[in-house]
Amino acid sequence: MSPRRPRTEGNKLSQIVAEARRSAERRENTYREQALRIFPHICGRCGREFTGKRLRELTVHHKDHNHENNPPDGRNWELLCTSCHDKEHARYLEEGWHWEDSPEDGQEPSSTYRPFASLEDLLKTKK
Repeated sequence: MSPRRPRTEGNKLSQIVAEARRSAERRENTYREQALRIFPHICGRCGREFTGKRLRELTVHHKDHNHENNPPDGRNWELLCTSCHDKEHARYLEEGWHWEDSPEDGQEPSSTYRPFASLEDLLKTKK
């Protein structure tokens, strides 16, 4: 026979199980869970398929970059693997930086770093 648990331990276990169920229910209602139910488990950029434990590598990307815009039909979402998601956000940040610093006349912004600035002087001294 197995030893009997005290009644308070049984109540504590029931509370833990109930909280786990509530937590799972909340997760099911998140936009990530909704997106995983709506879309196939494939990265929208590289086309890799994700199953099982690797499913956690899929993230929900907001196409308009507004995390508050979560329509229930998922039209603002796409599933991206973590690698493609990082690349997408890096591209978005670089674009923002580029256009913030560009001159008014539409020319490309000039770089302040000049890796070969002293090259001409070095070549002159070698002659």
